Amino acid sequence: QVQLQESGPGLVKPSQTLSLTCTVSGGSITPDYYYWSWIRQSPGKGLEWMGAIRYSGSTYYSPSLKSRTSISRGASENQFALQLSSVTPEDTAVYYCARKNVVTYEYDYWGQGTQVTVSS
Repeated sequence: QVQLQESGPGLVKPSQTLSLTCTVSGGSITPDYYYWSWIRQSPGKGLEWMGAIRYSGSTYYSPSLKSRTSISRGASENQFALQLSSVTPEDTAVYYCARKNVVTYEYDYWGQGTQVTVSS
């Protein structure tokens, strides 16, 4: 059973960079037929896709967040990471990592989500 787990600070100050890591267990990120994705949900809003990475290193970003977002392979083999720069209180959200199949275009595994609050 594949499991994804987000980790990182729960509180970030305005103008700083938000950094999160997603650790994948029970499976490998090496097959290149998955998009390893970051998605967030702000209070009172729907899910917002932020971007994704494939094992090959190809990255894809939401146009609205592209200038502030970086997604990369993690420090460990089965990790991938998110960095969001110049955060404001509007970036307060629950951040999820998820796996999407490139063929079916379905999300089949999600992390439980981690709350990140941007506040001074």
